[in-house]
Amino acid sequence: MLAPTLTDILQLSVAERIQLVEDIWDSILAVPESLKLTEGQRQELDRRLDSYRQHPEASIAWAEVRKRIRSLA
Repeated sequence: MLAPTLTDILQLSVAERIQLVEDIWDSILAVPESLKLTEGQRQELDRRLDSYRQHPEASIAWAEVRKRIRSLA
């Protein structure tokens, strides 16, 4: 199978490109052990998790974020 070129990808609609990114990300998440974090990334994730735990009302659910993104397409 030939990989699509950037030109091919840019011919997709914004919604199709967003779906492509989601599909790629899901394929990466299927193999979590392949994601190696740097110490800085781990610290940032810990900071964000602490912030969420302290102020959960300030966060937005993924479903809502996705809905907002898709409404822009």
